[in-house]
Amino acid sequence: MGWQPQPGREAVIRVAVATLWTAPEAVRPIDRPALTDRTDIAGWIAAMDADQQVGDCVLSQLLLGERVLVTDVRPDGWAHVVAVEQPAAKLDPRGYPGWLPVDQLTAPPEPPPADLLIVDATVTGLHATPGGPVTVPGVILGTRLAPAGPARDDWRPVHAPGHPAPLWLPDAHLAPVPTDAPTPDGVLAVAHRLLDVIYLWGGVSAYGIDCSGLVHLAWRRFGVRLPRDADDQARATTPVPLGTERPGDLYFFARPGRPIHHIGIVTATPRPGDDRRMLHACYTKRRVLEEQLPAERTATLVGVHRV
Repeated sequence: MGWQPQPGREAVIRVAVATLWTAPEAVRPIDRPALTDRTDIAGWIAAMDADQQVGDCVLSQLLLGERVLVTDVRPDGWAHVVAVEQPAAKLDPRGYPGWLPVDQLTAPPEPPPADLLIVDATVTGLHATPGGPVTVPGVILGTRLAPAGPARDDWRPVHAPGHPAPLWLPDAHLAPVPTDAPTPDGVLAVAHRLLDVIYLWGGVSAYGIDCSGLVHLAWRRFGVRLPRDADDQARATTPVPLGTERPGDLYFFARPGRPIHHIGIVTATPRPGDDRRMLHACYTKRRVLEEQLPAERTATLVGVHRV
């Protein structure tokens, strides 16, 4: 029967982008493209209307090779997992919990690779041969892959979970995993590449993303593991006095007496007249944009933090 996930053991994601669901029963007919062993996240999002894109059945998304801890396996082909690379202290100290199809999981590499490369292209694909057919489409910025040898004719072989033979992608789409802390300019450059991406509740990809997913993914590109949700991101970063913010810091928003509900990345030093600007995935405008804080945002601005 081959490899099967076991409760209490780790697995890794074998599709380009796996979606984490609240429950198998919450999945809708329109979600089918996100449930297969060759996900079509772009087609899934494009087929949904604006209300379906913000449905609360989606919790988060996981990228190819991302580690999870399996906690339950159902006979109908669903596994409950904890996404150990997405901290979520208020939900589970081990990581972000949720459900996904068993077919999107595979065995972790043994031993774990000592060196990794990180995808620097916004979206790429893994090919069977250099320039050949695409085997794994829709691989996202920030995905970590183990090298399988030196580059050849500007193509690099990599090991992809669930695929016994090396797969190939353009060498220019990869970068070494950074060992130093990212610069604010570097993080902002990555975030700006996601401008106009559709707002997707729970999204963490270049096809659809939410406000905290944007922050998580921008820093993930540089090997920094930030929590998945905005309130956890606030707890994991350092407050600085309002008025001393600089580009690359984080704005947090909450209504009186309520928890933090929104986050954005500071893109400019404030000027006289309180001219604050941020880049964020905006729920109301349903896309990633950069803008001056409108009055309704300024009214709920509760702090600025630094990573």
